[in-house]
Amino acid sequence: MLESSRFLPSETKMTDAYKIAILEGDAIGPEIVAQAVRVFSTVSARSEAEFELINAPFGAGAYFEHGKAFPDETKAICDGADAILKGPVGLSHEESKKIPVEEQAERGAILPLRARYNTFANFRPIFLSENMAHFSPLKPEVIEGGIDILLIRELVGGLYFGSKKRGVNEAGLRYVHETLEYDENQIRQVLEVAFDQARLRKKRLHNIHKSNVLMSSVFWNEVLDEVHQQYQDVEVVHLLVDAAATALCLNPGQFDVMVMENMFGDILSDQGGGILGSLGLMPSACIGPEKAYYEPSHGSAPDIAGKDIANPYSMIGSVAMMLEMSFSMQKEADAVWSAMRSVFEGGYSTADLSAAGDSIKIVSTIEFGDLVIKELDTLLA
Repeated sequence: MLESSRFLPSETKMTDAYKIAILEGDAIGPEIVAQAVRVFSTVSARSEAEFELINAPFGAGAYFEHGKAFPDETKAICDGADAILKGPVGLSHEESKKIPVEEQAERGAILPLRARYNTFANFRPIFLSENMAHFSPLKPEVIEGGIDILLIRELVGGLYFGSKKRGVNEAGLRYVHETLEYDENQIRQVLEVAFDQARLRKKRLHNIHKSNVLMSSVFWNEVLDEVHQQYQDVEVVHLLVDAAATALCLNPGQFDVMVMENMFGDILSDQGGGILGSLGLMPSACIGPEKAYYEPSHGSAPDIAGKDIANPYSMIGSVAMMLEMSFSMQKEADAVWSAMRSVFEGGYSTADLSAAGDSIKIVSTIEFGDLVIKELDTLLA
């Protein structure tokens, strides 16, 4: 279970009506978002909650239509929303060349979205039930009992947000300069989140760093030691990031909650998708002090766009995380997870995740959504 109370606004809403900005994104984004938003209708029909969904342009498509990857009209819609649901963004390498570097989806849309709402804590659950273990490329004996890791990544600092400069030096050589910057408050706030989660789970926190080389990691660990004084009941295990990459493949069961800085989290969370068998099995939450956005961890997969084969699990899972973390609807969130897992465990999958076989029934994106919604409606009845 995720702790959501620390992120909610100080003034509790007096109504169960929620306004949600829907950013469909690019390529497969609209296809999987279409299945995810069906959850809101089903939950609304089985509860007292009401959801107002407002679509807004975001990403590469937004640039071509509006001249900005994160247009002002989208900013206004997001500002007025209680939470944001974002599909994957970006185009193929060749198509991206048609967009100015500063407006390409990552720089022009994603990073400004994170900065605007200070979504400093990125929750990425790396989960496979025992009955879904066949998706993983790891040996059955390595993942016996399934995989259950919560990776928490600092999301608005570090190398990605530091100053950047390109030029030609006095020797006539082209160069680039990028700065990794953190202050103690940025580090402390995400560490407190990680310790809170560890306390709720197994009281064990893996701190991932590179202090044998990077002064930024030395500083990170100094702040962690200070924060740890408030959480004496939580065991801290320090692990170098390269060793952690190896350990995720050889013995993922040793991990419960992991915390790390921005770039390490970007890399290791993708590796987490690898040990699951696909980033299509990894939803995520990007949490700020007053607002959050929710998104799948994977990209926009332009090579399969329009084929109705993309699995919407991570997109629907992001809705489940929103219901829990932004709206405190634990029962409904649990039902969404159960519905999706029951579909997989019933032997259904989409072509992007599985090949047809004796035990796998391949369905389309829409059909997978149909199965999830049918099961969800039953669970909430």
